[in-house]
Amino acid sequence: MRILVVANPRATATTARARDVLAHSLGSVAELEIVETANRGHAAALACRAMRNHTDAVVALGGDGTVNEVVNGLLTDGVHDAIPALGVVPAGSTNVFARALGMPNDPVESTGVLLEALRTGRRRPVSMGRVDDRWFVFAAGIGLDGAIVEAVEAQRRKGRKSTHLLYAKVGVRAFFGTDRRHPKLHVELADGSVLEPVHFAIVANTDPWTFVGNRPLRPTPDADFDSGLALYARRRMSTAGVLFSMARLSGDTPRIGRRGAWVEHDLPSLTVTADDPMPVQVDGEFIGARDKLQFSSEPGAIHVVI
Repeated sequence: MRILVVANPRATATTARARDVLAHSLGSVAELEIVETANRGHAAALACRAMRNHTDAVVALGGDGTVNEVVNGLLTDGVHDAIPALGVVPAGSTNVFARALGMPNDPVESTGVLLEALRTGRRRPVSMGRVDDRWFVFAAGIGLDGAIVEAVEAQRRKGRKSTHLLYAKVGVRAFFGTDRRHPKLHVELADGSVLEPVHFAIVANTDPWTFVGNRPLRPTPDADFDSGLALYARRRMSTAGVLFSMARLSGDTPRIGRRGAWVEHDLPSLTVTADDPMPVQVDGEFIGARDKLQFSSEPGAIHVVI
């Protein structure tokens, strides 16, 4: 068995100890190559090379951004039978994808889970979302969601560390800085029905959407890796209404009120259009401003070692 480990040295919890434990563990069961990423896009290029070289598995050591790049590299040529299996060792600040799969939120503990799955041959097929030409593993968003990620990335370029507190501060500023009176988004479902007006939209491939510390935020609690996409599209943006909704959406037993938002599950596809270009994020990475997005779901696109 040949395994490539794609390690992001800048991820929050990537340490020499985590790399050493992973190398020692996987080296006992496979021919192992470990490569550290040097820049954005490097992980995707490495995963693409591994796919075309018929590597058996590619392990992402990093956060959700690293996983996203690896998946996009593995799916460069589309979905086919020769795609390497995906392994994940979470080392980011949030690790939504790994935690949604039920993996420990610790790189050393998750290495043990990965090793056991490799030894026993356990694989789980999971669906992937796609927005235009970009694959996503857990969620994409347009509007407020994208604006928050854009602002956080700007702070990180200035040397700020990505923390939940930073996201909270940026989120408050973005909320009060957005136009909350005039919704600019329109959502068209595969059956032709149109949902509007919409202020921002989250398209989820699984549940939860994200975490605040260890507390999940679950606007689409019925989403999972075995079904289509889910949608949370905000119709109203009053301060009290949004705060009340966010409180109800958190924790193990979310309560989904539909007065302030459209909520849909198991969608094969959908289209979001905007009156003006609006910020977009994919798996926590800002990808620019867009005025039209085409979303689709690909069942069983990737097999995860777990």
